[in-house]
Amino acid sequence: MKNVELNGKKYEIVEDNGNCFDLEEVSLRITDYFDEYDYIFGDYSYGKVRLKGYYDSENKNAKKVNDIKYLDDYKKNYCSYGAKTFLLKKIK
Repeated sequence: MKNVELNGKKYEIVEDNGNCFDLEEVSLRITDYFDEYDYIFGDYSYGKVRLKGYYDSENKNAKKVNDIKYLDDYKKNYCSYGAKTFLLKKIK
């Protein structure tokens, strides 16, 4: 997969449903808040990208609300049906 840099951190695009990842748009929305997360999930709703941080399941900071193994639950419950989504994984 393709690698990108955001806020000085390198990420691998591990999922890009709908070929929607836009580096310029995400760069405008991302802040240092996301620096601690292992993954960044993005979905498009009403023409805008929403971002959410996730931890690897092995990370001591992982809780159900931000554990990557519960990503599918988040997609099902909080994303619009058929929404375009992407997932970035931090390269360590």
